[in-house]
Amino acid sequence: MTMKAIVCTTYGAPDVLQLQRVAQPVPADDEVLVKIHAATATATGMSARTGTPFIARLFSGLTKPRKQNSILGVEFAGEIAAIGKDVTKFAVGDAVFGMTGATTPGAYAEFKCMSEAGAMLKKPAEISDNAAAAIVEGGLTAINFLHNHANIQPDQKVLIYGASGSIGTAAVQVAKHFGATVTAVCSAANFALVQSIGADHVIDYKTEDFTQNGQQYDIIFDTVGKRSFSQCKGSLTPDGIFLDSGNASTILPMLWTRWFGRKKAILAATYVRSDSEQVKDLALLKEMLAAGQIKAVIDRTYPLEQTAAAHAYVETGRKKGNVVIEVAATV
Repeated sequence: MTMKAIVCTTYGAPDVLQLQRVAQPVPADDEVLVKIHAATATATGMSARTGTPFIARLFSGLTKPRKQNSILGVEFAGEIAAIGKDVTKFAVGDAVFGMTGATTPGAYAEFKCMSEAGAMLKKPAEISDNAAAAIVEGGLTAINFLHNHANIQPDQKVLIYGASGSIGTAAVQVAKHFGATVTAVCSAANFALVQSIGADHVIDYKTEDFTQNGQQYDIIFDTVGKRSFSQCKGSLTPDGIFLDSGNASTILPMLWTRWFGRKKAILAATYVRSDSEQVKDLALLKEMLAAGQIKAVIDRTYPLEQTAAAHAYVETGRKKGNVVIEVAATV
C-alpha cells in the first residue's frame, strides 16, 4: 500500500518539499500506526528543510536529508489505525496527539508509525485535531523552560519576549497557569491577541526596549532567540533567570552562571529529551487543555499539498501563534 507524503530530498527553499506517493509503513510488534489528521509548520522545524544551522545536519544528514528523515513534520494529531501484537496502551480508533521526535520526523504524511512508549497520549475528546497538533511545540517548550528549569512560582514577574509566536502564546498561558504576572513583548498589532490569552502587561518591541524601562523580572523568557543574557541581566531580580529557546550564544553564559553569580542563564533543547520526559510534560499539557487553561492560537491552515506554501508563510516571520497542516488520510 502507498500513501501521500511531503518528501524533502535536498536542503533548500520551501519548493524542495514535494508531494509524492511512498510506501505506507507497517507497525512493528511494539508500535502503532497513526493516521495523521493534522501536523504543523514551525519556525524551529524549518531547520530540517534548510539544513541550518549546520549542526542540525548531524541529526538529519550532512549533505542532504537521510532517507529516513526525508518526510518532515514532528507535531501531530490523529487516530490509531493499527497496532502491533504487543501493544497494550492504545487501541484502534483512539484519538492521539504528540510528537514524533526531532530525529525521527514523518508527520507530513498520511500515516506514521510510533512506538507505544513514544511521546504520544490520547487526545482530550473536546479538543480538535488542529488545536491538539498546534499546541504541542509551544506547550512542551513552555512547560520545560518555565516549570522544569525555572521552577516558576505564583506571583513571580515573568516577561515573555516574542509573545505572539507559537512558543510565546503557549508561554504566556503556562506562566498564567502557575500564577505569575506576565509582561508580553510583541508588536502593537498583536497586543489584543496576547491580552486575550492572559498577558497582564504589553510592550511594543518596536518602540520600547524593556531592558531600559527600569523594571525587573524574576524570569525573562526569550522564545525567539533575539536577546542575550548580557542585555537582559540588568532587568532580572537578584535571583532572576534568563531562559533562551533559540540562541546558541547563551551556552557560554549558561556555563558561567552555573557556577558564578545568583542570576542564571538557561538554554535547553526540549525536543531531544527522552520519550519518558516528553510524556510527563505532555500529560501536564493534556490536563491544561482539558481544563481550558491553555488553548492553541492558530493563524492559518494549509492542506498537505500546500505544505511548501505553509513553510514560506512561516519564513515571513509574520505568523501569529501556529500554522497547521491538515492531512486528509484514508485507510
